Amino acid sequence: MYLVNSMTGYGRACGQVLNLDVIVELRSVNHRYFDLNIKTPRMYAYLEEPIKAVLKSAISRGKLDVFVTIDHARADNVSVSVARTVLEGYLDAARQISEQYGLKNDLTASVAVRFPDVFVIEKQEEDIEAVKAGVCELAKQAAKEFCAMRSIEGARMASDISQRADSVLGMVAAVERGSAEQVAAYRQKLFARMQEVLQDKNIDEQRILLEAALFADKSAVDEETVRLKSHLAQLGDMLSQDAAVGRKMDFVVQEMNREANTIGSKANDIELTRLVVDIKAEIEKIREQVQNIE
Repeated sequence: MYLVNSMTGYGRACGQVLNLDVIVELRSVNHRYFDLNIKTPRMYAYLEEPIKAVLKSAISRGKLDVFVTIDHARADNVSVSVARTVLEGYLDAARQISEQYGLKNDLTASVAVRFPDVFVIEKQEEDIEAVKAGVCELAKQAAKEFCAMRSIEGARMASDISQRADSVLGMVAAVERGSAEQVAAYRQKLFARMQEVLQDKNIDEQRILLEAALFADKSAVDEETVRLKSHLAQLGDMLSQDAAVGRKMDFVVQEMNREANTIGSKANDIELTRLVVDIKAEIEKIREQVQNIE
């Protein structure tokens, strides 16, 4: 069973908190570390820290953008009243202008309300703790949906990585067989060449064995293939861990690539070289997937 998570995902939750319509959205993309950016209305900046605490407990890695939308349309904690002193000052000034300059005083209510500061808008204090609790609960719901999406995507990537790892394992086995055959072929080729040069004279078998042994030592890839298979096994184990293993997997893939390069440098046969190229191509595809894992 694959338990790794993707670093890309989306989650959304909406609800009412003290007659406020609240929406919390989460979006993430790949990032080497945990990078959190929270956007809230200015007057609700105090929500950033509690939301951060909620999300850090659920998410370990990725560039996470959080959008908190708060709509007061249905809120009943706002009152509007008339600033009587200000309005009466405007009305007195209008009468004075009418009497002094002989102008018609046709001031109406619809005109008067457009004067600056005629209305007094008062907002009752909100229960900050209740708002925090309600918004954090929505953040938890959004994080739950977000993590579910990342888990599904992570399982897909893990399946692909596992299939490619099996493919690499098969090619490594072919390299091991080919390397042994390469040494035997070199010994036969060396024996035939010496026969041709010496023309039926006595051939020093020990010299041939020594030369073959030197060649085998230079071209031996046993250590590299053993390490490469060990890395593949580690990779498989990590895919089943319920933890943030992306960075560890990235390191293991780097080591796999290093072993493949060493094998390639020792390959003296066209078929082995082709196998190594295919191995490196699969490792690169694994690396691309690992870059997306939390």
